[in-house]
Amino acid sequence: MITEYNRKLILEDGSEYYGYAFGDVSQRVCELVFNTSMVGYQEIMSDPSYTDQAVVMTYPLIGNYGMAKEDYETEIPTIGGLIVREYNDFPSNFRSEASLAEVMKTYKIPGICGIDTRKLARSVRDYGSRKVLITDASTPLTEGLRILAESGIPTDGVSRVSCKEIWSICPETPKYHVAAIDCGMKKNIIHSLYQRGCKVTVVPWDTPASVIESLSPDGIFISNGPGNPADVPQVIETVKALRGSYPIFGICLGHQIISIAYGAKTYKLKFGHRGGNHPVRNLETGKIEITSQNHSYAVDTDSLKETELTVTHINLLDQTIEGVKCDKDNVFSVQYHPESAPGPQDSTYLFERFIKRMEEGKCNA
Repeated sequence: MITEYNRKLILEDGSEYYGYAFGDVSQRVCELVFNTSMVGYQEIMSDPSYTDQAVVMTYPLIGNYGMAKEDYETEIPTIGGLIVREYNDFPSNFRSEASLAEVMKTYKIPGICGIDTRKLARSVRDYGSRKVLITDASTPLTEGLRILAESGIPTDGVSRVSCKEIWSICPETPKYHVAAIDCGMKKNIIHSLYQRGCKVTVVPWDTPASVIESLSPDGIFISNGPGNPADVPQVIETVKALRGSYPIFGICLGHQIISIAYGAKTYKLKFGHRGGNHPVRNLETGKIEITSQNHSYAVDTDSLKETELTVTHINLLDQTIEGVKCDKDNVFSVQYHPESAPGPQDSTYLFERFIKRMEEGKCNA
């Protein structure tokens, strides 16, 4: 039985949290965030939007159902680290093919367990997301603070997690052709389109509009991804060039990119939205959707008023914008993840809306 702590976290304010290692034991500086989901740690660990972030799981028990091949959101996880209260290394699940720690070792992802995640999550809530050092328990505080002061959070996450070349997935009898701009797209988004009869052609994040047009798509999808939307001006310019010519649907980072393309501004939230329990009001129907979210940035309300976009959804926890549309250009987007099914079916209509708009476009062609 382990009796002495062998790992710790050092925050910029000098606070230290001691615990035990699981996964990789490398030292790493990350952005500290928390997630309130009760299940889905595999999807969280493999979501490209968590690139360079150390995620505090507020649900206390993690690892108990192992890891299944079908549940990955990306083939090569890029999360910065995982911080949990209690880690279970003996999963009980007939689908499990490996433990969480084994997978984290494979992809060099450090983990730490045994800390007070409630206290740490409150710290992030009260003081905001900030840098954290995952290190050995013997690292002196002064050395850890020096490392934090000299380290920055990378801003090239999208370029690192996006695909490097164009590829496609196609059902036997495709009804529609979607060109999906990959800014760090989750696999389940591709599956959601594929299951609705779409051939999905995935293109790298910096693919020019002219190349996308040469694919002759029926619609354009802008994906989720890590970081600040201002760091990907290439995608913003692509949306500007394509809007009005094709139905366009954006999710998460794609929502922010679309908003900026129309002239709105974005800002960084104090601690972001991460979890599968955010209530969102659909302003067009009045219904409340329970949504899954993972983002640090939000669209500025005042700047949006000066654009051609209309607000369609509002977060009931903090009144931030959760959805926009431009009927003239056949463009719409949401900040949350309808493919994650937290409702579980509250938001799947968004994919049906995209399908309907592509169908209308084909009929009018």
